[in-house]
Amino acid sequence: MTRQEHMVWTKERALEYAREGNTTDALASLFSDLTKHPETVDHPGILPGASLMMAGHLSTTAEVTKFIEGFN
Repeated sequence: MTRQEHMVWTKERALEYAREGNTTDALASLFSDLTKHPETVDHPGILPGASLMMAGHLSTTAEVTKFIEGFN
């Protein structure tokens, strides 16, 4: 699987959780799945995203969806 294919798969899985209103699992899925590909294992968005989540800045479905869709 290419990096781009993996990113699409990762984001789709995370967005499924977000659509269900499960923002915590959406972000957990995103961060976990990023570590499953050699080209995204150290993605620079993981740490800032986790920090935003812990600080309560990624709590609504809209915030989480926008964050996930912005990942490249």
